Amino acid sequence: QVRLVESGGGLVQAGDSLRLSCANSERASSSYAMGWFRQAPGKEREFVATISWNGGITYYAESVKDRFTISRDNAKNTVYLQMNSLKPEDTAVYYCAAKLGYARRDPVDYAYWGQGTQVTVSS
Repeated sequence: QVRLVESGGGLVQAGDSLRLSCANSERASSSYAMGWFRQAPGKEREFVATISWNGGITYYAESVKDRFTISRDNAKNTVYLQMNSLKPEDTAVYYCAAKLGYARRDPVDYAYWGQGTQVTVSS
């Protein structure tokens, strides 16, 4: 049973950094590609970043490229999202998701989701 738990969200000022973590309860978590998505109030859930099962392939949304970094530690069954130079438009609930197979950008490809963690960036 895959259970994902996000942590690390909070209230920060523009220009600050945060690191989100996503712990996967599944022992075979290294079999899963992992993704981060976000949803702002009144908006659809959007892709942020994704990483392949071994960390060798990563994709980013253009809006976060060069500011955010996705990584994983399979020994700890954890995926991270390092967010630097945060902007007010990054304010959203951030969700971690898992899927078997290749890393993808479309949220409909992901079978498992965490409960989300709030990130609020003040100007």
